[in-house]
Amino acid sequence: MVSSSDADKRDTESPFLAALANQPASRVPVWFMRQAGRSLPEYRALRPDGSILEAVKNPELAAELTIQPVQRYGVDAAVLYSDIIVPVHAAGFGVDIVPGQGPVTSQPFREVADLSRLEHFDADEDCAYVAKTVQLLKGELQVPLIGFAGAPFTVASYLIEGQPTRNFIRTKKMMHDEPDLFGALLARLAEITIDFLGMQVRAGADALQLFDSWVGALSPREYRRYVFPHVKTIFDAIGTFGVPGIHFGVNTSDLLESIAATGTKAIGLDFRTELSLAQRRLGPDMVLQGNLDPTVCLCGEETVLSEARQVLVDSASTRGYIFNLGHGVLPETDPQRLLALVDFVHAEGNAIRQVGLEGS
Repeated sequence: MVSSSDADKRDTESPFLAALANQPASRVPVWFMRQAGRSLPEYRALRPDGSILEAVKNPELAAELTIQPVQRYGVDAAVLYSDIIVPVHAAGFGVDIVPGQGPVTSQPFREVADLSRLEHFDADEDCAYVAKTVQLLKGELQVPLIGFAGAPFTVASYLIEGQPTRNFIRTKKMMHDEPDLFGALLARLAEITIDFLGMQVRAGADALQLFDSWVGALSPREYRRYVFPHVKTIFDAIGTFGVPGIHFGVNTSDLLESIAATGTKAIGLDFRTELSLAQRRLGPDMVLQGNLDPTVCLCGEETVLSEARQVLVDSASTRGYIFNLGHGVLPETDPQRLLALVDFVHAEGNAIRQVGLEGS
């Protein structure tokens, strides 16, 4: 087990937490979304078949799966092995995750009465297994632990559509035709999210990431009117928890200023938005995270490192910066590519950023 003095030293010397505080870090910190997952052979050997939700309910297994990439890659943060559907599943809505398909429900959200299916949720009781996982990890990890949750729009899209979608037809139709119902759903999901994130912090999480993966499907006007108030409510709550919060979404370039206004301390960018452009728009106080295209990691090592160098150059003007991918690790990724990438960012990241700053 790690002593409390060791834990204090770990937190104060963490490059990840320093970057999140917008402070100089001893090295460029790096972690990967979906680093605890399908690309690792040790993950496939350990995780049983079936829904990820069952694995999440086993704290010892979930803790081991969280630790695996930290041991393999030497990343600067662990991200909790969980899923954004966990709290609404625990609330009894009737949603599951089908392997190879994603979140599905046979009874999608359609009317006011469906709000009752989300009425009863207490994170400490209904997700006690998540708290236990965090507590186990805090006794073992030498790096900070990132807890997370899904943002209201992204989670709502699964509940309304009944399955993953590319066009969000039912979701947008409800948003425009039944704004009161849509708003009531997002408000309830925001309450659940705050409860779930707060529980993770009480158990020991050092930072939080809010995944609004599909919010890029909205126009800036739609985001400001229908989604922004609920995300701001969540980040207002995170501000009282005493840990930093990160916002991540896909294809959010047109939404960056509105996302920044939610109160998030950091924004994770997908690979479609250049870091340098985002920094000019958001200013020096916003910490940025990202944003190597995950598909690049399927290429040869020379290509991976060359593209990573460009990402680091693009990040040069960003005071607080965390290297990550522009989305999650793909299952086909060779772990050796990610290991080489971590070593490269650690060894050369600060020097490359300095050269990029001098040349800008």
